[in-house]
Amino acid sequence: AVVSTQSTGVGCTFDSCMGCDMCEEGEENYCKNGGHTHTYNDMKKHGHIGGNLDTQTFGGYSRSQVVHERFIIILPEGMPLDRAAPIVCAGITMWDPLRHWGATKTDKKMNIGIVGVGGLGTMGIKLAAGLGHTVTAISTSNKKKELALSKGAENYVVSSDARARSQVNNLDLILNTIPVAHDIQPYIEMLGTNGTLVQLGLVGTPSPIVPFSLCMNRKSVSGSLVGGIPAVQEVIDFCFEKNIYPDTELIDTSQLGDVYDKLESGNDGGIRFVIDIEKSAAM
Repeated sequence: AVVSTQSTGVGCTFDSCMGCDMCEEGEENYCKNGGHTHTYNDMKKHGHIGGNLDTQTFGGYSRSQVVHERFIIILPEGMPLDRAAPIVCAGITMWDPLRHWGATKTDKKMNIGIVGVGGLGTMGIKLAAGLGHTVTAISTSNKKKELALSKGAENYVVSSDARARSQVNNLDLILNTIPVAHDIQPYIEMLGTNGTLVQLGLVGTPSPIVPFSLCMNRKSVSGSLVGGIPAVQEVIDFCFEKNIYPDTELIDTSQLGDVYDKLESGNDGGIRFVIDIEKSAAM
């Protein structure tokens, strides 16, 4: 139970039906009755939220939020709030596929690839390395090599270099964070036997796949969307225990225009920008 003196957070899931089999398994993000209520820009459809039900959720732009206690994430005492915030978004996005495909619950050391070295990718590198796995960062150029290695990657592959790609064919799991349309076949070829490529970027256009390349070594392509409440609590506790945090910059709302311009041109430093709501409200 949550007590009033605890620091708490709300992740990507604001509400769900709480009665379907996915919700009962702690996978509220895959709620079968209309989907979960997303924390930002979603309608309050499940009936467990008070306030004006005709307005959408506003996520991190809100000064306060009222949610059912099931969806409250307890932050360990001493965890910095500005660095905890991205963990319940970017952190769980990377943690849940690691969890689902066995990287968090086994003593077996895995070879894990992270495609894209931005805000999501750098967090994925830190988490996978923190779990003791061998991490290969994959990006389109050498520009982010030093960044990736500094976050815990042991290997770095330039995906536009066919020769470099051909030397890697043993990855057990690849987490692909690229959010725009692109060819995923080169990443499939980097998987080992029984390997899985997990799509995390919300791309809405088709991507061709060579089925033969899946058959020969029983490879798979899948997807993942954030994580359920138990998994969010799990990644928060893990990050606190291991002192693993996203790279953040605290801003106020007057800086949002500049921040969006930076993100549009590419997040070269893998920074997660966190809004200081109280400071912004006082301006």
